[in-house]
Amino acid sequence: MSNYIKRSVENKLEQLSKSFPVIMITGSRQVGKTTLLNNLQKQSKIDINYVSLDNLSVRALAKEEPELFLERFKAPLIIDEFQYAPDLLSYIKIIVDEKKQEHLENEKVQSMGLYYLTGSQVFHTMKSVSESLAGRVGILELYPLSNREIENKNEDFFLPIYENLENKEKTKRLDVDKVYEKILKGSYPELYSNPNIEPRDFFESYIKTYIERDIRELINVKDETKFLKFIESVAVRTGQELNINDISNSIEINNMTAQNWLSILVSTGLVYLLQPYSNSNISRIVKRPKLYFMDTGLACYLAGYMDSITLEKSAFNGAIFETYVITEIIKSFANAGLDSRKYLYYYRDNNGKEIDLLIIYNNTVYPLEIKKSFNPGKQAIKNFDVVNNFGLEIGNGGVICLAKDLFPLDKSNNLIPLELL
Repeated sequence: MSNYIKRSVENKLEQLSKSFPVIMITGSRQVGKTTLLNNLQKQSKIDINYVSLDNLSVRALAKEEPELFLERFKAPLIIDEFQYAPDLLSYIKIIVDEKKQEHLENEKVQSMGLYYLTGSQVFHTMKSVSESLAGRVGILELYPLSNREIENKNEDFFLPIYENLENKEKTKRLDVDKVYEKILKGSYPELYSNPNIEPRDFFESYIKTYIERDIRELINVKDETKFLKFIESVAVRTGQELNINDISNSIEINNMTAQNWLSILVSTGLVYLLQPYSNSNISRIVKRPKLYFMDTGLACYLAGYMDSITLEKSAFNGAIFETYVITEIIKSFANAGLDSRKYLYYYRDNNGKEIDLLIIYNNTVYPLEIKKSFNPGKQAIKNFDVVNNFGLEIGNGGVICLAKDLFPLDKSNNLIPLELL
């Protein structure tokens, strides 16, 4: 696969294939789930079969005759878009348990890495799996390419510990206009493996396919034009606190419909909700999440930005820069096999104090601000003192920005160049 872009998640995938009989990979359309598993199939020392439930005749067999389907397509087996036949999971469970027992009697019988499942509808996928395969499945969430994957550099989940950053290989240094070119292009693999495709054409096709396939299957949208306006309305609010009233009023739908439609964007991986941090030691916290589009290119397309110069000069420039940084950090956790929702938060209280991102890891809080600036100064970390009330250890923090070098703001916080994400 000469145009294959190596994914950081491959190491975790290999580990899970030795630890679990079933591995599930979720993520929105076109993020590379199938390509990742096709690469695994080619690189594996054992034969791994492949079948896609996008094929209607194969899907019918899986739904109507699941036992015959699993007899016809034997493990080890990749089942692409398996959410079309969720009843398969009960039969897979039986096979997995049988193989486990056989392995106890004969260690040559393979009992791990039997089934690899992909799904584009995260909520429904997770619900089915949690009910049928508890304790038997390793789960990975795949997002569009991280910048480190694009540049073929080693990646680990991001922590702003000074020693880690000091020894970390930087990505390519870009002028601000090039940064916004990267933001405008986005990070879907097809845009990097296929040099002939125009981003605008890709995104137009993507939205059309998304509405025609995922949305029609998940909800009965009577007015697809209004749903498209809804997605556009959400896109222009990336990096902002979620305000359902504001969104619903802007396109004249009720709050319940807006909430339902938003849950679809989240469950299909297009939108991420960053939750506010709270614990028993702090009060008067704003409870609304912040929403982020998981691909900046798609967000820019939906918001109507067609060139990087206009984007960089617009009122949208700060929010989309923050979105880029936040999503890069989310990807770094997901690519390490970690659920970012357990580690990433933001802070805002009723006194107006806000911190863009809190990383909570190993009972330690790492506060971060995000600024489209070359030298933000100490003013940027003026709210960091609120973490003293959290009852946690306090680690290094800082400001992720356009600074050229890692540079101390004080003994605990640093200016962190974008290239160290």
